[in-house]
Amino acid sequence: MRALIVSVAALLVGTAVPLAAPSALAQNDKVQPQQSAPAAPISDQKLDAAAAAMQQVTTVRRTYQQKIDAASPSDKPRVASEGNAALKKAVTDHGLSIDEYNSILTVAQNDPAIRAKLMQRLKPSQP
Repeated sequence: MRALIVSVAALLVGTAVPLAAPSALAQNDKVQPQQSAPAAPISDQKLDAAAAAMQQVTTVRRTYQQKIDAASPSDKPRVASEGNAALKKAVTDHGLSIDEYNSILTVAQNDPAIRAKLMQRLKPSQP
């Protein structure tokens, strides 16, 4: 049933997984940049929202993975459905649509400048 959470998580965070952990992103040399027209600039507000959503998505994903692992086989689909709803809410609570969120993460994977801006927002602030 681990596949349930993988499919749920893939809906929202398929591209976010490498971005959720800075060390994973830094080592992600296998991603081939796409040869396409430059994307429209992403506002600082959208980057702030995407970073906040990424952090919340990571937390929700961990929580629901544990819940699915602990659930009885008959409860796993229900828990996965709840997890899916929670993942969507984690994104939309930050003022982004699922498409916007995924688009920002895709751009960040392919654009080092956007990736750096997003990663800076993910670092805990130093006192």
